[in-house]
Amino acid sequence: MPDPISWEFAWPYLLAAFVGGYFSGSIPFGLILTRLTGAGDLRAIGSGSIGATNVLRTGRKDLAVLTLLLDAGKGAIAVAIAWNWGANVAIFASFGAILGHMFPVWLKFNGGKAVATFIGILFGLFWPAGVFFLVIWIAMALGFRFSSLASLTATFATPGFMAFNGEFQLMETAIIIGVLIFAAHGANIKRLFKGEESRIGDP
Repeated sequence: MPDPISWEFAWPYLLAAFVGGYFSGSIPFGLILTRLTGAGDLRAIGSGSIGATNVLRTGRKDLAVLTLLLDAGKGAIAVAIAWNWGANVAIFASFGAILGHMFPVWLKFNGGKAVATFIGILFGLFWPAGVFFLVIWIAMALGFRFSSLASLTATFATPGFMAFNGEFQLMETAIIIGVLIFAAHGANIKRLFKGEESRIGDP
């Protein structure tokens, strides 16, 4: 781990990491890919979200996988670059990336739920947590076929995994990001309770 920067001189690095993370996170790969391939305006399809789950509703599994990888990659890259200046700087980059995906300036601050971006951030901050998240997500998705339920369960469980491994600062980061992700899934949570949530693969 790089030597931490003295807090007296840290704020320019923290600000730069947050802004850089924001602009990295704000790249709407799902929207770009669907437009370039003629799959339509993603915001007018399904839930209107710009993430991989909604891309899947276009019928293009290849684009959904590519969107997932790119959305995760933009989070991982932002964190990996910022990590050169210490964990605190990397954490600020992770907050920027999440908020960039959720509230991209290019789309009038109407973005996605940032689950894939969170996965990339986890791999950048503490890769075992990224693996743990994926294992939980896949297990829940195979068992219940609700992408939202899988995402929420993995998001809820990940801070505990970090605490178990002694990564308490990163646990706090995961909790804050988790609150944002749960808030972004508000409508999904209501549909889950009502039994109206779409399953993976549904139009």
